Amino acid sequence: MRTYYEATARKRIEGIVDADTFRELLPPTERTVSPHLKVLDLPVAFDDGVIIGSARLQGQRILIGAQEGGFMGGAVGEVHGAKLVGVLERAIRHRADGVVLLLESGGVRLQEANAGLIAVSEVIRAILAARAAGMPVIGAIGGQYGCFGGMSIAAACCTHLVMSEEGRLGLSGPEVIETARGVEEFDSRDRALVWRTTGGKHRYLLGDCDALVEDNLEAFRDAIAQAVRAGERFSLETVEREHAMLERRLERFGTAPDAADIWRMLGFPEAERLQVLPAHELVALAGVHRTVPSPVES
Repeated sequence: MRTYYEATARKRIEGIVDADTFRELLPPTERTVSPHLKVLDLPVAFDDGVIIGSARLQGQRILIGAQEGGFMGGAVGEVHGAKLVGVLERAIRHRADGVVLLLESGGVRLQEANAGLIAVSEVIRAILAARAAGMPVIGAIGGQYGCFGGMSIAAACCTHLVMSEEGRLGLSGPEVIETARGVEEFDSRDRALVWRTTGGKHRYLLGDCDALVEDNLEAFRDAIAQAVRAGERFSLETVEREHAMLERRLERFGTAPDAADIWRMLGFPEAERLQVLPAHELVALAGVHRTVPSPVES
C-alpha cells in the first residue's frame, strides 16, 4: 500500500489516475512562476505549487489538479489559483466526466495578500460553474498540511469530498485559533484535540465529508472514481437541504465543548474508542449515527 499522506502532489496523481494517461498542462518546463514572490526575493517553484492536467480514472475522462504542500504549505497565490481555475474551465469546455482536486493548503499566501484572496474566490466560482454545468467536482484531503483557510471553503463547495483520518479540514488552523483566542480555547500542541476536531473521522461523522478511507492511494482512487461515476446533483433543493442540515447541527451540538461529546450525542457507545478505530471499522459502525448520508450512499 502506498501512503497518500506522505506522497508528493505528483506521486498522488500518478497513484490515482490510470497508468500513462496523465497529460500535464503548464508543466515546470514552462516556468510559470509567481511574479509577487520574485519581487520579494522569495523562492519560487516552476509549477507554483500546483500540478494540473487531464487523465483517465478507471476509464473516465477527468481533469485533475493537485496542490503541493511541500511548497509554501500549498498556499494559494495568483498563478496557483489561476491554474486551478483554468483546469475547471477546461473541464467544462471539453465536457469531461468530472474534475478531481487533490487539496492540501494552509490558505492564502500572506505575501500575495489580495491577489491570493481573489484567486481563491475565483476557484470557488469556477467550482460552482462546473457543478452548474452538470459536472461533478471531487475533492480529496489527506496530506500533511490539511486544508484550511479559503481552500476549506472551496472544499465545501465540491460535489463530493473524500478524506482519510490523517486529513484535516477547517476554516481556521489550530495555530490561528490559539493566537486569536488563547491556548485555553484551543491548544494547537494537543495533537489528539486537533485531529478529533478537524480530522477526517470527525468530518465524516458530521457529514462534512462523504467518504472516509484508509491512508493509501488505492483507497483514495477507488472512492474518487466512485464519486465521479455518481455524477452531479446540484440544485436549489440540494443547497436548501445543506443549509437545513447545518442549522440542525448548530442547534444540536452548538454547546458541545469537545468532539467526543458530539460523538456521544450521536449515539456512539464508548465514543473515545472512535479515535483508535481504523477508518473502515468506523464507517461500518457509523450507520445511522452520521448526521447526513453521503451523496453516493443516498
